[in-house]
Amino acid sequence: MVHLSEPEQAAFREQVLRLEREGRVTRTYRRLDQERQLAVVVALLEDAAEHGPTAIGVKRVAARAGVAVGSLYQYFPGRDGMLAFAAELASRLLAGSLAGYRDALASLPLREGLRAYLAGGIEWSRERVGLLRFLARAAYQGDPAFGESLVRPLAQAMRDLVRAMVEAAGERGELREGLDADAAVRAVHALSIPLGDAQLLPHLNDYFLLFDDDHPPARVGEALIDLLAYALTGAAEKGARHGKRSPRRRGARQAVR
Repeated sequence: MVHLSEPEQAAFREQVLRLEREGRVTRTYRRLDQERQLAVVVALLEDAAEHGPTAIGVKRVAARAGVAVGSLYQYFPGRDGMLAFAAELASRLLAGSLAGYRDALASLPLREGLRAYLAGGIEWSRERVGLLRFLARAAYQGDPAFGESLVRPLAQAMRDLVRAMVEAAGERGELREGLDADAAVRAVHALSIPLGDAQLLPHLNDYFLLFDDDHPPARVGEALIDLLAYALTGAAEKGARHGKRSPRRRGARQAVR
């Protein structure tokens, strides 16, 4: 079951109202309690993740959501728009939720921020896996109908968090001289995704080969933090195998786009 924070609950209500004004969902749906509204959205996304976006089963969705089949048809103007509604609502909700962490992450020293971003991001994803499973399918299987509406906005929100951390680190003088900060943001974003996805979707570990009994997620995660922090700052963590910590430099303050 997906549990939303209070800010997420408020954002959910706003999105439902907007989509109702656009004719994407009916007043009957809006009058449901929010827990049932969310159950319908999650049921649609989970069914699409399991069976594909072109094979949505209305009976399966209704059973998952705990509503009657006839009621499900009353929530939407037509069957074809059910999944598009759920995907757009989830995308905007999740992107807004991620944006709420920007200032807190940017305020931390870069190494601590990276650790919070990776560990906190995995926990955040686990709490919202019902909303994210279809995103993963669309991202890895290349469902073109949802690349722009679902995958890219969430990926952009994740990269924006990385940008905020790197930009703030540059202002504090933490980045090494000569670093291409804009390209570094893109690299950190790309390198961090498999760590989380291979935990949320274990079958991906067969491809990424990140984890086994001797290499649990915590060990691999710390290694990634060491790698990223050293690459960005040129300074090893005190007591780490990299050797003596080098002084921070005040270069690499170029704007991160």
